[in-house]
Amino acid sequence: MTTIGLISDTHGCLPPRVFRLFEGVDRILHAGDIGGPDLLVELEAIAPVTAVHGNVDGSELRAALPSEALIEAGGVSIVLMHGHALADQRAETFRAARPDAAMVVHGHTHRARVDRSASPWVVNPGSAGDPRRGDPASVALLRIDGAGPDVQILPL
Repeated sequence: MTTIGLISDTHGCLPPRVFRLFEGVDRILHAGDIGGPDLLVELEAIAPVTAVHGNVDGSELRAALPSEALIEAGGVSIVLMHGHALADQRAETFRAARPDAAMVVHGHTHRARVDRSASPWVVNPGSAGDPRRGDPASVALLRIDGAGPDVQILPL
């Protein structure tokens, strides 16, 4: 089994509970609005990190990170993006933008969601560091085994 920690919209804040929830993951995907390179170093202490920059990340992160990444994990193709460059944040828009992927993982809205209604799945782990609209801070775990992927949103 492959286990991946999904995180987004930390905005420079990494709640301590993330270290417990991500303990033992094989890798971490950060979907942007990181807040600074030091936060990525903290996450690297848990597992290897693949990250993309978001719309509020500064020039240092924009120069160092792509706006989108394609990851293959356990036979599943995952597109990682922040999502701010799309016309809207509907799941259909993400699907139309990356129809060949099995899953699109994004951030930007600060709202957790796992939309399995069509392919690709559209997943937002929520905001770990800057929750809004009364939503709890959250991350997600993606587990991939012989039965396929499963995503669980975890409140912080």
